[in-house]
Amino acid sequence: MELSQRVKNTPASPIRKFAPLAEAAKNRGIFIYHLNIGQPDMETPKGIRKTFGHFKGKVVLYAPSQGILEVIKAWQRYYLSHGLGLEKENILITSGGSEAIFFSLMAICDPGDEIIIFEPFYPNFAGFAAMANINLVPITLSVENNFRLPSIEEIRKKITPKTKAILICNPNNPTGAVYSKKELQDIVNLAYKNNLFVISDEVYREFIYNGEGHTSILEFPEISDRAILIDSVSKRFNHCGGRVGVLVSRNLELMQNILKFAQARLAVPTLEQYSVIPLLNAPKEYTDSIRDEYLKRRDIVFNILKSISGVICTMPQGAFYIIAKLPIDNSVDFVKWLLTDFSYNKKTVMVTPAQDFYVTPGLGKNEIRIAYVLNEKDIKEAMEIFKKGLAEYIESHGK
Repeated sequence: MELSQRVKNTPASPIRKFAPLAEAAKNRGIFIYHLNIGQPDMETPKGIRKTFGHFKGKVVLYAPSQGILEVIKAWQRYYLSHGLGLEKENILITSGGSEAIFFSLMAICDPGDEIIIFEPFYPNFAGFAAMANINLVPITLSVENNFRLPSIEEIRKKITPKTKAILICNPNNPTGAVYSKKELQDIVNLAYKNNLFVISDEVYREFIYNGEGHTSILEFPEISDRAILIDSVSKRFNHCGGRVGVLVSRNLELMQNILKFAQARLAVPTLEQYSVIPLLNAPKEYTDSIRDEYLKRRDIVFNILKSISGVICTMPQGAFYIIAKLPIDNSVDFVKWLLTDFSYNKKTVMVTPAQDFYVTPGLGKNEIRIAYVLNEKDIKEAMEIFKKGLAEYIESHGK
């Protein structure tokens, strides 16, 4: 029996595909510091956890496909606190931000259509594109240039009759870059002139460290009919397992049609939806404190990386990730080696090779992504172990 080209062409997650090696290391008694996945170690807020125990119903019913009305209203209040007025018809509750991305791509593209994307990017974008038979057209950014967006002329050159959208992540996973209002205005102008959608993944909105604040794609009225916002509570409230996201657009025709996808998958889990209401009603009470915590963790990671000869990285301005270029030739081999051949005091570190964060063949081979999701004590020890491991790898393997 032959499997589909779709499933064969869908890439494995670079963040999760080394899990068997990690499990084998743990079975050998090695403790692993996980800096490979955006799973923060901070407690999920009590307000979320209490909701599950306070459920009074006798039957957990299907939720409406668009989402539970009280939850939609909570999202409305949340966005209004950020200056974004929305109607309930503009909001669709999704199974995490991932489903919102997939629904968006499926709604605006036919097989063979193109999406312009800036690499390195969140690798699941490539997985969703492959599942939908959509081509990602990359524009490469560099650590040496702080992962800033290129000129509009460079982006314009990538537009073809097949181009349907520009996809951005702001603040950015995996680079930590935060795009300015001017950069976004340039993209908006280009999208308006070329009749393109702009899909903006904004799940790290609260985690910005440069003091400039966040600019949402929904703030630009000239593209109100083609702006799509992707959001989630996973990182904002350390509720990754809850799988509650949201897709937002003022394009009612788009939203009415995406609702058909939502109806086909029935509904987002009922109790998980209710659980996010307390935090959406008062988000800053939680997000302000954890932003300060991430800032401390960022500085530890950045300073240790900068102390390593040959490592090139730039200070992240948002999210909780950093891309580092290492003085080696093969980061995949290095990441495997950390799990199979290296330990220091029975401990090692798991990071993510960055090769799969690119579409362009050959790029990212000497880069890794680090998620600074551990507490200060643990992340400092993890980075010191990483530093020792890199030195030992270079000594034994060369570049």
